[in-house]
Amino acid sequence: MANLVNLEKVSKSFGLKTLLDEVSLGVHSGDRIGVVGLNGGGKSTLLRILAGVEPADAGRVSHNGDMTMALVAQDVGLDPGATVFDSVIAPLGLAEHEWAGDARVREVLDGLGIGALGLDTKVGGLSGGERRRVNLAAALVRDLDLLVLDEPTNHLDIEGVRWLADHVLARRSALVVVTHDRWFLDTVATRTWEVHDGVVDQYEGGYNDWTFARAERARQADAADARRRNLARKELAWLRRGAPARTSKPRYRVEAAEALIADVPPPRDTVQLMSFARTRQGRTVIDLEDAEVRSPDGRVLVADLTWRLAPGERIGLVGVNGSGKTTLLRALAGEHPLAAGRRVQGVTTRVGQLRQELDDLPTGMRVIEAVEDVAARIEMGGREFTAAQLAERLGFPPKRQRTPVGDLSGGERRRLQLTRVLMGEPNVLLLDEPTNDLDIDTLQELEDLLDGWPGTLVVISHDRYLVERVCDSTWALFGDGELTHLPGGIDEYLRRRRDLAAAGDAGKGAGRAAPAAGGPDAAGSGGDGSAAPAPGSAEQRRMQKEMRALERRLAKLEEREGAIHREMAAASADPANLDAAKLAALDAELAELAGEREGIELEWLGLGEALEG
Repeated sequence: MANLVNLEKVSKSFGLKTLLDEVSLGVHSGDRIGVVGLNGGGKSTLLRILAGVEPADAGRVSHNGDMTMALVAQDVGLDPGATVFDSVIAPLGLAEHEWAGDARVREVLDGLGIGALGLDTKVGGLSGGERRRVNLAAALVRDLDLLVLDEPTNHLDIEGVRWLADHVLARRSALVVVTHDRWFLDTVATRTWEVHDGVVDQYEGGYNDWTFARAERARQADAADARRRNLARKELAWLRRGAPARTSKPRYRVEAAEALIADVPPPRDTVQLMSFARTRQGRTVIDLEDAEVRSPDGRVLVADLTWRLAPGERIGLVGVNGSGKTTLLRALAGEHPLAAGRRVQGVTTRVGQLRQELDDLPTGMRVIEAVEDVAARIEMGGREFTAAQLAERLGFPPKRQRTPVGDLSGGERRRLQLTRVLMGEPNVLLLDEPTNDLDIDTLQELEDLLDGWPGTLVVISHDRYLVERVCDSTWALFGDGELTHLPGGIDEYLRRRRDLAAAGDAGKGAGRAAPAAGGPDAAGSGGDGSAAPAPGSAEQRRMQKEMRALERRLAKLEEREGAIHREMAAASADPANLDAAKLAALDAELAELAGEREGIELEWLGLGEALEG
């Protein structure tokens, strides 16, 4: 395994803030490393130092001399006067028939929707998200030893995130990626770096492993930061109680995780919250009756739609970029007029809306003043919060609460916007891409708050982890004028999108390549490429029964292994009367049991992956 990049006692500061303090790290060929940490904690700085575009204040950075590498940063450095072709294809130095016949180039152009933008289009005329995709494509079309990506999933929809995960898994390139998309992190990363307080902690595995390690570290150290410890344990509880085989871990890790979360209650009591919501909201929340919703340019998004939001309902709304999700959410809020039909809002309904735009913040106030301008205190999930307490939970420590709103970063403004929405004590929350610019710790705080929030929730998000975590049902816009319920959730959405693409009728997202069936963790497929069984079907029950039988066999094998170890200890207790023949026989049986156990574990994991899809 070749060494690509080494950092030896690297330090980096900005003003009085130390981001990296004598950090030593290495990246090897074949590594896929996810980088996590709080916003402003030094993740992007670490990537720029790794790539050699930012100098370290102290220490040494060494690169393998033969290595080829690309950094895709958040600040897109493309020439506005250049075309998409100039930015992506021209640097390859290939003739048209060469690049057009290159499968990797075609896959990237289709997967990121670059072809749909038009290769002759000027970069300066593209939106920010489109420029980010062009910048990413310019790196992915190259054959590289190391890819360094800073938030590559921003501005990608669920399909785009899935495609990118499949693509990097299929490449031979090593990968270092900063991302707040937890599904992507857990899918692609084999190691995780956590950047905090000037140091970088290293963990094996992706998001699930990192969550387990943080919770275990907090338990062993009896950390004073109780809230962070409890959030990590609660997150782990959801991971283990979710879809079967959400992660492929050895059985001892599964048992250790279950022991750690044995006293953690489920994330939320759905029955109690629904009952409370009915009390607060009455029978009518928001109804759209025979509604037709058009985009601002007149395109019909949904027609003849009757949609009644129930008290306490939790809905995830998905679809490709441009399918009309935001417009439909604005129609629910009463901000976008219906082309036909009517909207009915319950008398007690109070709507809180988180918009993608950040133009509704009072820039002349300080953070705490902007929060208290909405309310001084609220009650949420049976708990009372002051404005300062809620602001702190969403990432504003006491010192930062005195900062003028105009001096906040984009991520901080997003958190302030969310805090103000929650302080309004709405009983209907309409959240449009709430995860944009939020770090993982803040996402966990938000999810913890929503766990105990008794109201109706509609979330638009490309973060499938958030949708699966906080929503009870999933609905989609496929570009066919209908709002479609998806009992199978995100997996069913990806399957349907793949089928539409295969049929040449992919709606707004036409031209985007669907994930290859049978690829790594392919949507809606098990390890053999077959579709996951429908929830509640006979096939699903059969597979679950097989898994339980395998678990019983594993338990018996472990009991026998324990008995053998005790017999071996007894046989070797008296060196003067050592029974070498018996020890050899026991050792042989132990090896046979280990082989059998490994086979059963692999079969168990295979069934779990097939069930999860």
